[in-house]
Amino acid sequence: MSPSRPRSLRRPPPLPEPRGPLSAAVLSLLRGSAPADSPSPDRCSAYGDDLQLALYVLYELHYEGFQDVPDDLEWDSALLAHRSAIERRFLGALREDVPVDATDTAVRALDELQIEPVDGSGSVSHFLRDRGSLGQLRDYAALRSLYHLKEADPHAWVIPRLRGRAKAGMVAVEFDEFGAGRAEEIHAELFADLMADLDLDTAYGHYVDAAPAAMLATVNLMSLFGLHRALRGALVGHFATVEVTSSPASRRLAEAMRRAGAGPAAVRFYTEHVEADAVHEQVVRHDVVDGLLEDEPGLEGDVVFGIRATTHLEDRFGAGLLEAWRTGATALRTPAPVP
Repeated sequence: MSPSRPRSLRRPPPLPEPRGPLSAAVLSLLRGSAPADSPSPDRCSAYGDDLQLALYVLYELHYEGFQDVPDDLEWDSALLAHRSAIERRFLGALREDVPVDATDTAVRALDELQIEPVDGSGSVSHFLRDRGSLGQLRDYAALRSLYHLKEADPHAWVIPRLRGRAKAGMVAVEFDEFGAGRAEEIHAELFADLMADLDLDTAYGHYVDAAPAAMLATVNLMSLFGLHRALRGALVGHFATVEVTSSPASRRLAEAMRRAGAGPAAVRFYTEHVEADAVHEQVVRHDVVDGLLEDEPGLEGDVVFGIRATTHLEDRFGAGLLEAWRTGATALRTPAPVP
């Protein structure tokens, strides 16, 4: 933790506001009351606010939880039944939108990630580097905080489901993500320092109500893959996607922070990822992915699915950001206070 950022007592976040009947039903259960209505997830948009918030809230029971919500609800059977139905809807939509066939390979899918448009069109990191305002950088950081304040945690679920070279490689990368033994170097702490530099609230989960469904979906995807052993190949694909794309994007975001005068901690978070993730990419490709498929070749389609599902949701999220920013609007549902 940066010496300039005071340490605060860790408290779970408050429950967010509902965004429809499905999320209202889940929140009612967490508050200990029977919901007035509990609609089928099949009647909800798979990528919409209501379903994605309901799923996000249910997944958070496995992380920090919520204020005034008993910890033992993490394994409540009624809540798990709701979660299972919502997951089926979400996963079904993803499988329909990103089909994988027998000719697809993990090597080809990873190589495709390194192809970028020459003009940077459609890229959030290119936009922010070239013309992003400080306000837009604050939007981006506030939304990404839903993941970065627990960075690498969702991926840790897969460690006991791997073995040999894949497990060793995964743990090596996660060790770096968790600060290599130094608490102040944990990447989640570095991101909190970035947020402090941008005059954002560093409390875990603070910006949930401000996050559009597309952002919630990118975070939910990690938990969906991580919490299911059957999706371990998809989680490895997700992890590989993050590491392969992180280094060049982080370089551009560091340049964006410098240009906007965001402060040294904001710049440092991304410069830290430029070198580290370039190394991580090789470990993930040759040890984690290759090691997994050497042990379990039948998971290649799942790895490809994880890569493409991640790209699909990140593209949807990025398109929403750029649409808002190009019209001069904020990307947040509830704007962050201007410092």
